[in-house]
Amino acid sequence: MSKKSIALEKGRKLYEKIIATPESAPVSFFYGDRYHTGLGDYTLVNKEITETKKGEKAVFRYKMDDALEAVFIVEYCAEFGQVEYTLWFENNSDKNSQLIRDMYSIDTEFYGEDPILRGCLGDHENFYEGYEHNLNKNCKYFKSDNGRATHIVFPYFDLVHGDGGTLFALGWAGTWDAMFSTHEGRTTVRARTCLNLHGTILPGEKIRTGLVVLLPYNGRNADDATNLWREWYMKYTLPKADAEGNPLKPFSTAGFANDTGKPNSDGSISEDHTTWKPTLDRLIKEDVVADFRWFDAGWYFDPYMQTVPADWWGTIGTWELDTVKWPDGSFRESNEACHAVGMKVLTWFEPERVTHIEALAKNYGFNPEWVAPLGGATCANNLGNDECLKWTLDRIIKMMDENAIDMYREDNNSDPVGSWCAWDQYEEQRYGVPRWGINENKSIQGHYKLWDGIIEYCRNNGKCTFVDSCASGGGRNDIESMRRGFPLMRSDYDRTTSAMRLSQTSTFCKWVPYHGSLVKETVGQLDASSGSGVTTYVNRASLLPIYNHCEGYNQNKEFDFDILRRNINEWKSVNHLLTKDFYCLTPWHHHLDSYGWTAIAYDDSEIGESLLLAFRMEQCWKDNSFTAKLPFAEEGATYNIVNEDTKENFTMTGKELKDGALKVVLDEPKSSAMFRIKRV
Repeated sequence: MSKKSIALEKGRKLYEKIIATPESAPVSFFYGDRYHTGLGDYTLVNKEITETKKGEKAVFRYKMDDALEAVFIVEYCAEFGQVEYTLWFENNSDKNSQLIRDMYSIDTEFYGEDPILRGCLGDHENFYEGYEHNLNKNCKYFKSDNGRATHIVFPYFDLVHGDGGTLFALGWAGTWDAMFSTHEGRTTVRARTCLNLHGTILPGEKIRTGLVVLLPYNGRNADDATNLWREWYMKYTLPKADAEGNPLKPFSTAGFANDTGKPNSDGSISEDHTTWKPTLDRLIKEDVVADFRWFDAGWYFDPYMQTVPADWWGTIGTWELDTVKWPDGSFRESNEACHAVGMKVLTWFEPERVTHIEALAKNYGFNPEWVAPLGGATCANNLGNDECLKWTLDRIIKMMDENAIDMYREDNNSDPVGSWCAWDQYEEQRYGVPRWGINENKSIQGHYKLWDGIIEYCRNNGKCTFVDSCASGGGRNDIESMRRGFPLMRSDYDRTTSAMRLSQTSTFCKWVPYHGSLVKETVGQLDASSGSGVTTYVNRASLLPIYNHCEGYNQNKEFDFDILRRNINEWKSVNHLLTKDFYCLTPWHHHLDSYGWTAIAYDDSEIGESLLLAFRMEQCWKDNSFTAKLPFAEEGATYNIVNEDTKENFTMTGKELKDGALKVVLDEPKSSAMFRIKRV
């Protein structure tokens, strides 16, 4: 039975139940002095159900009182049985709403014995650590309260209950929490987005819950659930490559910043009109031209209209090209030279922060009222304000347009929750009504609108219809953000060791199939040198859909381009499998634990092609072998297997591969094996 068909019946029933009784929607909130579960206390004034490319969409509008309306939007994906919804509260009147608070994006029960919660934690100190909790033993609570949704914890969950389960995710780039508890075969799930919500909605305003995505499945097999999600994600969440709607394919990037011969504190600080051509010429000569040139932080004037020699972090907000570094159209010239050899250009921005407000206002037309009254040189930019959003969007598009930029890369290097609270407090004093949480809600809406505006500009001008999502690494990878982009690097820590990389691959790939890491191994995140080149072991630990290399192509006299070509060609030969079914064949390990083996596999059942990667890690002194059991092997089939390193070619039955007859032997620690597997 296919992964799709196991979900359809449950998903269709869930969708039909919701649209048949939308007043019982799986949400809850306080409005005024009353607690509401669903929307049954209000009057339905309009219902509209339409067909979509992927299934159906239902919109229900309720009148709550003279000030507020509720709009409940539900969508159904017929191919996978996937359901999603969002609840909006709109004030289209000329009066303030009553107080709204404790808004739960999902508040419902799932039935079935032996509930298990599976998933992983977030970036930063948790490094995407995997977990599996028995909810009969204790409840589980997650909380993200810093304003960057996927640092520390991760709003993606696999709830196993009874004879199946439900995969679900919260689409909200700000604060959230989620509680899972079980009693007598019923598992209650309650999750909030916009944690501090306790406010009055003013005339003309609207707020919303986070997007809730639900994908039911049959059976309790974790691999089946993972790969149902990955297949749905690749087709219906990952953005398209261009305005024509072509699917995204794996791609490579090359950073020029380590090849300038000048000090480079981070980003692209050291790049200027004199540095790009030797790098591009060398990439062309050595036949290692990437799909994208990666142009990072440090390319802009500071708010005082001065060049930025080192401190890119404390000098942002102008989004005006530094014409000291790049005079007379030289940056556009460099990008057009990249285009001429088939290389697109991606460029870094950080629009949610601004610095040196007085100078930014004087020299670039920024309105100081757009920042929270916190003081200090660095403030959060209020994208929830329409005028501020327009100013920011216009400046980004102007820079991209003038300089032939193909792809937008976004970062956010501060936690915005303090600024949101400051705006709330200021508006509470100004308007005389509670405003807590309203500014987070409007800011996250504005952030999504910013990306939508950039993507629309790109769609209309033949550029990339997706963005790179980065917030000090993996801070903005919620499911709604992932409908507009993906992480070029899932974590800043992925710039370090191969043990870290393998640890994160074991879990993160289950939820976000399309992403990358840096193809290098260093001690520190910003270390530039990699000796003569990346070893086969490190290269294979870095095999992901996006392949990012950044070397001293001219500056590093030891660098071996034969190694780089070999590594790139190996990635090219397998990258068509890296977005297909994923299997982690070994338990999750901490990034400091390199005493055992890590083995992962990818399988494309449609073409009958698979890939096995096995790693004997750095401190695995004793075990020189690993027995691989391949869950995807078909018992009645025969497989041709090629060891990429020894070129040994042999056949095995599907039953043998399932049962563990394939034994991987590696003589030394920190070595790897790659097996190409083809169904005969």
